[in-house]
Amino acid sequence: MGVSVRVAQGLRADGHHVHHLDELELNELPDSSIFALAVAEGRTIATFDLDFSEIASFAPAPTASVLSLRLDDQSTLNVLARLRAAIEACGDALSAGAIVTVEQTRCRVRRYPIREA
Repeated sequence: MGVSVRVAQGLRADGHHVHHLDELELNELPDSSIFALAVAEGRTIATFDLDFSEIASFAPAPTASVLSLRLDDQSTLNVLARLRAAIEACGDALSAGAIVTVEQTRCRVRRYPIREA
């Protein structure tokens, strides 16, 4: 959410299996439905929207990881660079299930479960 289609295209060019909601004509779905779709497909959500981290924190058994982007520079080149670095540095955590907060100079990882039910 809030991430440029060009970022998705750049990640696809890197070999990642990426979809952008606009490309799938799903950009009007509510956040909870987007999260459920990501869970069903075993995907990671890359977003500027903090709601997805909250949904993941309270979900009973989330399996969709979240890359929560906290970047002042939201240009395509910067977002791509930071996502590439986060995927490389935190790929194992993302595969296992985590919320990764991506900042300009670092990434913070919170592995699931975030909160016990």
